[in-house]
Amino acid sequence: MGLVYRNGILHFGETDLLSLDSLTKGRNEPFYVYDLDGMRTRVRALRAAYPGIEVHYAMKANSTVPVLKTFQKEGTGVDTVSGGEIQRAFDAGFQPSDVIFSGVGKTKTELNLAIGRGIKQINVESPQELQRIVEIAKALGKKPKVAFRMNPDVDAKTHPYITTGFR
Repeated sequence: MGLVYRNGILHFGETDLLSLDSLTKGRNEPFYVYDLDGMRTRVRALRAAYPGIEVHYAMKANSTVPVLKTFQKEGTGVDTVSGGEIQRAFDAGFQPSDVIFSGVGKTKTELNLAIGRGIKQINVESPQELQRIVEIAKALGKKPKVAFRMNPDVDAKTHPYITTGFR
């Protein structure tokens, strides 16, 4: 996906360039332009470079229906960070086996949704969260798949507000 000038006019796209002037004529309100072909091209290139790789699109980047449907049709999964994103993924056609639930501060309601629907994986952020998952799973009679997120105790020496990786 790129922006290029042709004859002094800004164009958008990968192969079929679209003049942004043509999109803005007569519009007074803000709008978004997405290069769905470019997204498809990148997924396919990633798969070609790494055969057998599983691709999960991070919904927090953009969870609009056309974008989600593009990734769903390409056979990717999604990485979600909220119950709302999980539901939106289902609404866009993703199956439970396509959904990973990440992020901190997962509520019991969100965990109930994730476990109850049998999603692919829950990324566990803390021992307390694991305990909540176990309690909910027992109550629902389910055995969810979990992965543990751990920090490797590495100091990247970055700004303290964005530093991750400490013990």
